[in-house]
Amino acid sequence: MDVLRIILSVIIPPVGVFLQVGIGLQFWLNILLTLLGYFPGLIHAIWVITRD
Repeated sequence: MDVLRIILSVIIPPVGVFLQVGIGLQFWLNILLTLLGYFPGLIHAIWVITRD
């Protein structure tokens, strides 16, 4: 399932984070990072998904 989340994160980073942790601090932080730039949001999304 993590592979699917990572693939979705490459397309839209907040979607992968949402599927991993739901709506919470990490989700809103990822939206902010994605709005500031695609790559910070992508890096954060992959970190959230793989840290488990």
